Amino acid sequence: MFQKVLLVFFSLFAQLFLGQESLKLMSYNLLEFPEANPPNRELILKDILDTYEPDLFMVCELQSGFGGNLILNSSLNDTDSRYASATFIPNQSGSADLQQLLFYRRDKMTLEAESVVQTNVRDINHYTLRLHTANGSVNPIVLEIYIAHLKSSEGGSNQNERLNMVEAFLSDTNSLNPDAYVIFAGDLNLYSSTEPAYVALLDPSNFITMADPIDTPGAWSNNSNFQGVHTQSSRISSGPFGAGAGGGLDDRFDFILVSENLLADPDLHYLEDSYHSYGNNGNCFNLSINDSACDGTYGESLRELLYNMSDHLPVIMQLETDETIVLETPDVVLQGILQLKSTLIPQQLELQFPDNGTHEVVLYNAMGLKIAEHYFSGRENAVWDVSYLPNGFYLLKDVSLPRSKAIKFLKVSI
Repeated sequence: MFQKVLLVFFSLFAQLFLGQESLKLMSYNLLEFPEANPPNRELILKDILDTYEPDLFMVCELQSGFGGNLILNSSLNDTDSRYASATFIPNQSGSADLQQLLFYRRDKMTLEAESVVQTNVRDINHYTLRLHTANGSVNPIVLEIYIAHLKSSEGGSNQNERLNMVEAFLSDTNSLNPDAYVIFAGDLNLYSSTEPAYVALLDPSNFITMADPIDTPGAWSNNSNFQGVHTQSSRISSGPFGAGAGGGLDDRFDFILVSENLLADPDLHYLEDSYHSYGNNGNCFNLSINDSACDGTYGESLRELLYNMSDHLPVIMQLETDETIVLETPDVVLQGILQLKSTLIPQQLELQFPDNGTHEVVLYNAMGLKIAEHYFSGRENAVWDVSYLPNGFYLLKDVSLPRSKAIKFLKVSI
């Protein structure tokens, strides 16, 4: 019996205190979304996103607000409403008709501001997000996200256009807090680490110094030595799709760059080895991503989805924080069959059950000790008064089902 109690204690303790919270990022050029072939690509995108479930989803080549709504409602919020999107802003720079947009987990963060940085080619979108952390009033964690689609193609004039766009981004960062956490992501259309735009981005004399998390300098384009980081093209031929590039995987065009403080800051930092060209097993040089020769950790079904979705591959990475992220959206937390309408609790728990059966729900304190239990019967929605509890973390578990998982919540003062 004593061993069983210890097992429960350490299991609950681990859920509360061990490990760090993480944020999953994905940047993806969606290729003329939603009009490019094949039709109904929002469903293909849904299946791709289901394999990674990003907390921050940054997209390029969005044609319209309608396309943004398709992504939000059909690709991300197909089973719940945990995601929100920033405002779709038609391009204000030049005549380009392809836009960027941010989607984010609204239970984990709040969008506090959004703006555009105008350039000679297309806008760079800037978003400010604040994480929902238990210590947020004392130690707020704020992310400054920039999404860009730099000028395409080789040649000196195009390189200069890319440099001009990067300089507009860097100028905008001069108004930020010098310790700001900054992400610069998107389709940067860079061919090598010696290109002026890339050199400017990583210039250590910048007001905010940026870094490439994988630190892989070189001539990336059409170079098999860098096949593990290539992101375009996922297709040998664009013919069947009527849009995009062909030629197979041989360019590193898509990036997620971070401010240098994100490489080491304990409050928020890059998770080592989490940066990848999603779907690229490092053996697909000049091939379509769905080629059988490209098999590996990323399986055939995912690579087939990526092939049909876009001529680009997504780029992914993770950030970690020592702070506790508190889910705040009323309709998100799902553990087993028991749901809480919120995990930030001032007075009462609002529970949701999927059926009208009898459920025994047990409350544990932060030490893993059982402090209360309650039976709920014949109700899909129920309320449990916990206003008497001291502030702090607690665990809630529906013990009626052996495979149910505990839900962590934070009791706070009004």
